[in-house]
Amino acid sequence: MANKNKNKRPWMDSGKTIEERVECLLAEMTLEEKVSQMGASYMGDIVGGDDDYGMDPNVEGAPGNKKKVSAGGKYRFDPRKMKKVEDALGTGLLQNYVYHSFENPEDGIEGYVSMVNEAQDYLVKKTRLGIPAIITTEGLHGHWAPEATIFPHSISIASSWDPLLVGRMGEIAAKEARASGAAQFFSPVLELAREPRWSRMQESYGEDPYLVERMAVAFIKGVQGDSPFIDDEHCAATAKHFVAHGSPEGGLNHGPVSVGSREMKQMFLRPFEAAVREAGVLSVMPAYHEIDGVPLACHYEYLTKVLRHEWGFRGYTYSDWGAVEMLKTRHFVASTLEETAKMALEAGMDVDAPVKSYGTRLVEMVRQGKVDVSYVDQAVRRLLRLKFILGIFENPYGNIEKTKKIRNCREHRQFARKAAQESIILLKNQGGILPLGKDVKSIAVIGPNADVAQLGDYCVAHGNIMSPLEGIRKRAPKGVRIGHARGCSLWKDDRSGFPEAVGLASDSDIAIMFMGEAKEICNEGRDMHFVELAGVQEDLVKAVVATGKPVVVVLVNGRSLAIEWIAEHVPAILETWFAGEEQGNAIADILWGDVNPSGKLPVSLPRSTGHLPCFYNHLPSARGSYKRRGSRESLGMDYLLSSADPLFEFGFGLSYTTFEYSNLQVAPASIRCAGNVDVSVNVKNTGDREGAEVVQLYINDLYSSMETPVKQLRRFEKVWLKPGEEKKVRFTLKPADLAFVNLQMEWVVEPGEFEVMSGGLKASFRVE
Repeated sequence: MANKNKNKRPWMDSGKTIEERVECLLAEMTLEEKVSQMGASYMGDIVGGDDDYGMDPNVEGAPGNKKKVSAGGKYRFDPRKMKKVEDALGTGLLQNYVYHSFENPEDGIEGYVSMVNEAQDYLVKKTRLGIPAIITTEGLHGHWAPEATIFPHSISIASSWDPLLVGRMGEIAAKEARASGAAQFFSPVLELAREPRWSRMQESYGEDPYLVERMAVAFIKGVQGDSPFIDDEHCAATAKHFVAHGSPEGGLNHGPVSVGSREMKQMFLRPFEAAVREAGVLSVMPAYHEIDGVPLACHYEYLTKVLRHEWGFRGYTYSDWGAVEMLKTRHFVASTLEETAKMALEAGMDVDAPVKSYGTRLVEMVRQGKVDVSYVDQAVRRLLRLKFILGIFENPYGNIEKTKKIRNCREHRQFARKAAQESIILLKNQGGILPLGKDVKSIAVIGPNADVAQLGDYCVAHGNIMSPLEGIRKRAPKGVRIGHARGCSLWKDDRSGFPEAVGLASDSDIAIMFMGEAKEICNEGRDMHFVELAGVQEDLVKAVVATGKPVVVVLVNGRSLAIEWIAEHVPAILETWFAGEEQGNAIADILWGDVNPSGKLPVSLPRSTGHLPCFYNHLPSARGSYKRRGSRESLGMDYLLSSADPLFEFGFGLSYTTFEYSNLQVAPASIRCAGNVDVSVNVKNTGDREGAEVVQLYINDLYSSMETPVKQLRRFEKVWLKPGEEKKVRFTLKPADLAFVNLQMEWVVEPGEFEVMSGGLKASFRVE
């Protein structure tokens, strides 16, 4: 039945509260209409083309398959397919995955927006109640759609240690997405990046819960805005993957996670709690894996007790793609899809994506009395509430003219460059080889990542991408000769390009080598059994170093790489990660010193795969790297033939200038358990260049009734200083910063001595 006189319906009365509008609409809905809101479908399921296939990766014509849409073909909305989705009860959300190639101009952003608008038009005008879908998409480092601005990936932007930068990135990405009709991001990822073999480390903000928390809160607020209602320039955010997905056994995506209850509470849950309590995130995506035998997709303790009862989460939960079905097909905790539906729904999973277990099966189970309808009503209320908050009942459509105007506009590209500049980390600069001086007249640009911009996952490349080689050629002073040789591939055992690369380096003043990864070996589901450079990349570096010419290694990667030989033998190293569309310009800005590097590592870099796990906030019994009392030798905590310490530790990063810390003060020297502590430290730029320093404050509970980490980040601030300038940086530590989870699983602050650390300085205070 067509939707007529929709404005006369009580749920369309904007004078009512959102809760009143939700109840008005819910009272009008049939069971089928309710369950349909709980189902998510591929946008590709409602799209036809010359070859008449959608975007499901399992169908012929999807990526990885050879069949392509015919030349000149156009993807278009297909009302017959939409009717099938409607009948399958999966119209609540449409996921705009971008599986097709957009090779034809008409399949670009105009096709994207037209698909959104025609789908919404169908739902609003040709269904009984006219309920629009939430168009969901990815937004980790920009809107995952044609022609969108591509920012540095999450692990890269976290290296800026600048929440304001992250928030602005989220704001721009949401603005571009909302103009096209998308209303919800499946971002940010709040995993602690403690397992670099895992293929999705690039999507995380690092290994430390406090750093991840601050980046996540900034991103969510940027995406959602400051108002309780979300306007037409913002989107709903989704905190994922709840919880601890970033530490799978063996680094295998979807693998089990072995985390104790205390560690879960003290470390892995904290960023999600901040996302809910502080940032007001509107959606949470439970992860694929299981914890202690219970898959997250049906984990009542986390989905309901923790998320809703303890934290007061009022948004909705969206299953990771296929996670409910996997209760049967991967975890084997259910023998039928009906069982998976009951287990997931009663645990607190609101949406089945894609609709496989809910849909018509759930309708029958409710009618047979196997599932109480109250679970359905509860889930639908949460979904309708978000739809009203988003304002999509009033305007569910994309605006093609606005989209064209703002998407990848000059302002957004400039910000992408700034974000990349602040995210690049100078790991080594022996002899001040960087920035490049006027005496450099010839440069050998070498390596498999030199002439390509590696962007990482969840983005669509476009014509404004700048590779490192292009950036260097564009920036190099007039008269400087730029030569290029790939030398080798990223992962193949082929040394045929070595002679050309070595010859070029021998004939040049300096060699700049771009090594690392690409999404072919660092992408969701492409886990690695080692974290050293793949293929013969390190051998190529050794061959070029053997020429005796100065060498700079620039890492372009998505996971922590073990580069022990390079760190020992190469004089200058830059870590750039996947730095977005402006990576070429930003890297050139750093190489010539137009910008002073200020990035810091959001993860620790291991010496080798055998040194994993490798993170700074380990327990004192794990390694002898930081001692509360005594020396490492007295504990015997190194490997027989190698140090157990990281190659480069979390928080490390150099600058072209120097900074001096002094006068670390703590007041008062003694507090009660509920008291605050004020900490201050002076930071001075003692070099001859303006630069930024990330002032990091760590604490160490020297003795406690439970074993606590050797040190923990509790505050940080990025400060910009001119040559000779000095600033006093102030922090306040609160009881929550000193607390840990005791034997009774309660947060407590125990009496005792605490150490504070910043810039190599230490001070202490007591809790009485």
